[in-house]
Amino acid sequence: MPDATRRPLARHGRLPRRRGWTTLASIVASALAVVLVSGTSVAAIAGAQLASAPSTVKLSTDDQSTAQTADITAIKGGANILLIGSDTRVGQFDSADDVEGARNDVTMLIHISQDHQQLTAISFPRDLMVPIPACTNPETGTTYPAATSAQFNTALGNGGVSCVVDTVENLTGLSIPYAGLITFDGVIEMSNALGGVDVCVAEPINDTYTGLHLTAGSHNLEGSDALAFLRTRHGVGDGSDLARISSQQVFLSALLRKVTSDGTLSNPITLYKLAGAALSNMTLSDGLAQARTLVGLAGALRGMSTANMLFVQYPVADDPADRARVIVDQDAAHTLNVALQNDQKTSLTDSSTGRASEESGTGSGTATTAPSTGTSTGSSGSSSGTSTGTSTGAATSTATASSTPLPSSITGQSASEETCSVGNN
Repeated sequence: MPDATRRPLARHGRLPRRRGWTTLASIVASALAVVLVSGTSVAAIAGAQLASAPSTVKLSTDDQSTAQTADITAIKGGANILLIGSDTRVGQFDSADDVEGARNDVTMLIHISQDHQQLTAISFPRDLMVPIPACTNPETGTTYPAATSAQFNTALGNGGVSCVVDTVENLTGLSIPYAGLITFDGVIEMSNALGGVDVCVAEPINDTYTGLHLTAGSHNLEGSDALAFLRTRHGVGDGSDLARISSQQVFLSALLRKVTSDGTLSNPITLYKLAGAALSNMTLSDGLAQARTLVGLAGALRGMSTANMLFVQYPVADDPADRARVIVDQDAAHTLNVALQNDQKTSLTDSSTGRASEESGTGSGTATTAPSTGTSTGSSGSSSGTSTGTSTGAATSTATASSTPLPSSITGQSASEETCSVGNN
C-alpha cells in the first residue's frame, strides 16, 4: 500500500490532444513472448504472419551483424530484445484525433538467459532523464546531436528504433541485436482472443480520465476495458506513471499465467489470433523478422516456469532539477546492469511490488467476481518519483543459492505471483 506519510508527488499537467494510449502497448509487447511460450508450432504460426507484417527496420551495423550471424538460442550471455511502444495514433483506431510525431512511451528490455531458465522484462520510465546519442531520423533525415541529459521518450522521435536501442545499450552496457516497434491496435483483438484476463483489484479504481470504474474484487477484462485498465494512472496507487507500470505488471503477469496454464496454447485458432494480433501491429528489426529467429525464440521459452519470468522497473530516483522527472538510481542500476551483462540468475526476494500493486489477499478487496464498467475514453498524463510498494517476500521469485538478489529498491514481481492493483480511491 502507498505510504500516506510520504510527501506528495509532482504531477504532469494534462497535455492537449495527447493521451496515454501507448502504455497499453506493453500488452502487445508481452504478446510476442506469450504466443511463443508453447514452442515451435506457435512460432511457425507467428512466422507465417511475417508475410503480412509491417516493414522492417535496421539497427546499428554491429547489432545487425550479430542478428544476422548468431543463433538466438546460443548467444553468449543470453539474448536481448527491445520492445518499444510508440505513442503514434496516425492510422490507429483513434485516427480522427491524430497527433504529429511519435515517442517511445513504453520501452521494455527482454533478457532471456543463455540457459533459457529465466526471462527478465525491464520497464524504463518514459520520464527518465538519460544521455541520448547522436541520431538521425530515418524518415526526415534530420540529425539530432548527442545530449548528456534528455527525456528518455524523445529517443524514438530523434532517430527511430535504432536510436532507442542505442540509448538503452549505453544505459545498460548490453548488446541488443533484436527490436520491435509496437502500436496499440492489437490490444483489443488480443484480449478478446483470450476471452479476457482476470485481474485482481484490491481497492476500487475510479478514473474519470479513462472512464475506468472498477470495484474491489476480480474482474475479467477484455477489449476497451483492458485498454482502459492499462492506460490508467490517475486511478491507481499515487497517480504517478511509476504506479501505472506496477499496475500493468499485475495485468501482464495474470495474462502469462492464463496463457500458460489453462489450455489456451492447445487451441490453434486462439494461437493464430494471438500471433496475428501481435505481429500485425509490430514493425520488427531485420534480425527479429525471420522465421528461424522466432522458432529459436520459441524453443528458448518453451517450458520456462512463470516463477522465472520477472517483471522489474529500471531503478530511478526523483530528479532534483525537476520533480516531474526521474533520474537513474546509480547504485541499484549498476547491480542490475552487471547481473544482466553477466547473465546471472536473479531474484526479487526482498523487493516490493511497486506503487500500485500488492500481494493478493493483503488488501481490502475481496476475490469475488464483479462486472467491469471501464471504457477507453479520456486523457492521461504522467508523473514520477521514487518507487515504494508492498514487500512481496519470497513469493516474488524462487531464490536459489546461485541466484543474485536484486536490491530491494528495484520493484517488480514474477509472473507466477498473484497480485492486485491498488486503486487510488
